[in-house]
Amino acid sequence: MVHKICAGGVLFLAVSLSAAQSSGPAPSATFFADPDEVIFAGATAVPESANSFTSPSPAPDPSPSPNPAPVAAFQPQVTAAPLAYQPLSARDKFDLAMRGTHSLDTFVAFAYEATSAQMTGQWYQYGGGMEGWGKRLGATVADTESRRFIQTFLLSSVLHQDPRYFYCTQKNPIARAWYAASRVLITQKDSGGETFNSSEVLGALFATSLQNAYYPRYNRGWNETMSRFTGGLSSDATSKLLREFTPDLKRIFRKHEPQSMKQFESRLPKSIQQMADF
Repeated sequence: MVHKICAGGVLFLAVSLSAAQSSGPAPSATFFADPDEVIFAGATAVPESANSFTSPSPAPDPSPSPNPAPVAAFQPQVTAAPLAYQPLSARDKFDLAMRGTHSLDTFVAFAYEATSAQMTGQWYQYGGGMEGWGKRLGATVADTESRRFIQTFLLSSVLHQDPRYFYCTQKNPIARAWYAASRVLITQKDSGGETFNSSEVLGALFATSLQNAYYPRYNRGWNETMSRFTGGLSSDATSKLLREFTPDLKRIFRKHEPQSMKQFESRLPKSIQQMADF
């Protein structure tokens, strides 16, 4: 239910964004994103320093023209062509899988999920107190890290698939939402082109099966495993929807953010700013 509410909210904001864009100039086709991500769907892997750039102005002609042409009142900014797609090596995929394991926001997310699970009585066989919270924290860490390793590195390397998310190049919010949700079943091959996202589907299946080794006995079995498997894919679809529209939503919120809040954010430690990703 929470995933459906989040997805509905994202779609509503996306439609609002489309209406706002139709009354003004079109935004740039490039988005600022983490260096782990790919900017254009099926097109290019853009490093962080090249997420958005323009071609340099040509050098002036030293010889003066006898009849100089009038300068245009408006000269559009020319965006450089995207770089050629560069697939990840097996080592790159391993580094990508391990990069999030030691980040501050990962530990914060683990602590939040363990606390939420204890407050809602999830895995009640673990008990209460710090001992129960520690067991829930361990289960949460095992869930996330096993899925990350199996899907992002192991299966992506064996099946030669790219584990990164490629942003949609279309402007229609409905088309972008459909594209984002479909990335659960469709991904890009290392050789280029799209294919069935077997690394994500099998990764979710293997990770949820592995959970039977450390979950309480009440949460094991075929039905529980299949429920977690389908729930994991549904959560992935919601996460990809949020990832697709997050740059647009950030621009909207940032545009209307009070100046005092911007000054307060600038004084925060860089680790906190990276967690907020402003």
